[in-house]
Amino acid sequence: MTFLRNTNPTYIMGWLICCLIFLCFACSNTTTENILPVNKEDSLKKLQKIASAFLQIDSAKKIIATGDLIVRTGNDFTSESLRSLNRRDKRYSHCGIASIENDTVFVYHALGGEWNPDQKIRRDTFEDFAEPYSNRGIGIYQYQLLPGEIKNLIVKVKQLCASGIMFDMKFDLQTNDRMYCAEFVYKAYVMGTDGKLKFNTSHIEKFSFIGVDDLFMQDLCSPKKNILYQ
Repeated sequence: MTFLRNTNPTYIMGWLICCLIFLCFACSNTTTENILPVNKEDSLKKLQKIASAFLQIDSAKKIIATGDLIVRTGNDFTSESLRSLNRRDKRYSHCGIASIENDTVFVYHALGGEWNPDQKIRRDTFEDFAEPYSNRGIGIYQYQLLPGEIKNLIVKVKQLCASGIMFDMKFDLQTNDRMYCAEFVYKAYVMGTDGKLKFNTSHIEKFSFIGVDDLFMQDLCSPKKNILYQ
């Protein structure tokens, strides 16, 4: 990891927060000039890529089951930086838990930034979570859980969502009143399965955290689909 040479825990925490602040600024200052293709050929290629991605998203939705882990790769600076913190697999930068409700696939996830003003855990449709405008791809993973364990998991997920837990800008794994994305998913799986699922904790010196890769690189977890939008 060449971009982050200072491994002091205090520096790491400040660096993460700065990344999030930068993302908020970048999102709020995006202009039409930055997002529109420069010519007709580029425009056509972009439209074709977006259309293809939505077809892939629709196909992937059909294999999702309640309790699945859903991950994605954001295409912004902060996502690139955060996924680089993954110690083993750096493909994904964000994560959530799937729940099928009245034939609609939702993803519960903890999100910060200007696009989530109240900073609370979100419940988005899978299509919104996976959209290709700000994401490069997605992954779907499944744990070996019994039906009763999945039911308990979703009860816990909805309880955490309803409790108004805010996004944890300090990335402090020890607190439960605020949670960042991987922390929310990690704690929901642990609490929802009464400790059946156990996860590796990543470290940078004394700074302990759960990376997105710690969630799917787990003995009881297996991939169902990985998609790179093309």
